[in-house]
Amino acid sequence: MKKYTFLLMILYFFTLVMYGQNSLKIKSSTVTFKIKNAGFYVDGYLKGFEGKVVFSPTALSGSSIEASVKTETINTGNKSRDNHLRKDDYFNAEKYPKISMKSKRIANSQSGDFIGYFDLTIRDVTKEVKIPFTYKESNGVGIFKGNFTINRRDYKVGDNSMILGDMVIIDVEIEVSL
Repeated sequence: MKKYTFLLMILYFFTLVMYGQNSLKIKSSTVTFKIKNAGFYVDGYLKGFEGKVVFSPTALSGSSIEASVKTETINTGNKSRDNHLRKDDYFNAEKYPKISMKSKRIANSQSGDFIGYFDLTIRDVTKEVKIPFTYKESNGVGIFKGNFTINRRDYKVGDNSMILGDMVIIDVEIEVSL
């Protein structure tokens, strides 16, 4: 009987360690982007961030990140351009109200940071993206910072253009309570 009790205690402990990760509360987030337009970079941001973060730097197999932003919130500092970006030519915010991403796997990188493999969905196109990111903890707060580049045309955002660049640089920062 003692053997079974001991075995059950070990199984219980293993279950807590492997599956006991809780969702972290998101305190704040920033999603910014930049793209070349007429040879100059145009900066912008998206708001309406929603997400769920389950993360432990020592238990990556049980970690996951899901997030979305609202396409209607796109802001480049130019109302006319922003309204155009919300239309069907680009994001079609009415039909596709969110840009979303969901982790498929999170791994350690050679630099000691992390790499997330995510399904990124813009409009009705989903593609896998590889996002290197850092994670730091301090004073009860965890901060994720990631940066990646996508080709906007892969997601049917705009057509071929002599003026507008294809490559979009995206920066994401998420602050969570521990």
